[in-house]
Amino acid sequence: MTSARRTFGPIPPTALVLLGIVSVQVGSALAKQLFSAVGSFGTVALRLFFAATVLMLLWRPSLRIDRRAWTVVLSYGVILGTMNLCFYLSLARIPLGIAVTIEFLGPLAVAVAGSRRWLDAFWALLAAGGVVLLMEGRGDVNLVGFLFALAAGTCWGLYILVGAALGRHTTEGNGLALGMVIAALVAVPFGVIHSGAALIQPRVLIAGFGVALLSSVIPYSLELEALRKIPPRVFGILMSLEPAMAALIGLLILRESLHWTQWIAVLCVMAASAGATRGIATAKKIDDLFQP
Repeated sequence: MTSARRTFGPIPPTALVLLGIVSVQVGSALAKQLFSAVGSFGTVALRLFFAATVLMLLWRPSLRIDRRAWTVVLSYGVILGTMNLCFYLSLARIPLGIAVTIEFLGPLAVAVAGSRRWLDAFWALLAAGGVVLLMEGRGDVNLVGFLFALAAGTCWGLYILVGAALGRHTTEGNGLALGMVIAALVAVPFGVIHSGAALIQPRVLIAGFGVALLSSVIPYSLELEALRKIPPRVFGILMSLEPAMAALIGLLILRESLHWTQWIAVLCVMAASAGATRGIATAKKIDDLFQP
């Protein structure tokens, strides 16, 4: 990873975060185009399989870690796999911008959980208002897709909390690589059962590898490097741009247009996320769940 750090060195950390956001949303758009060939289960299986393979080759993590670390890695991997399955199931039913906006409620909930400031109650209400606008925008938001996106958001909130514990119990990208293997073990059986031999078509394999790079390997690497240079609070505020970028990529690549009220809803959730992130530190009590 030394050469990667030299590559990223001249790039400002804010640019790294923005590049990561663009990468993951372009990857999601490419994944959605792959649904017609292997479905959402097959697509997430390919993404996590290739991402796990690349990260294992990149980091070459040792399996000799203590029991507490393995508990965190297993939890992280199961949550990561479930989050991806739920998100792709929602993406098959609703536009990319709406799916990401709903999913963003998970990190927002983590930000405001346990807070007693009236301002944070305002951010929560603003986000709730955004969700109402999303559902009322044109009356075409699929309820099942909405619920899958909400489940993905719940997993994303847990992912943030367990990810903090992962950083404390493992070094560099070793925990990420092992967790990605666990996530692949969760998702690949669904893909194999659903898509079968369609998964090994050359065109599908190439597209799946591209999705893995754009949606997992590149953004995670960029974010990891950015977090070494900027405070988590600043990182969280920058990540608040993700729903708008998802809506924009959905419009440009997938031709998914949103009603003006839904654009306002996206902005509401973005503002709520940025406001909550600015004033609240990340929860630290998750480590207690993994005490022997």
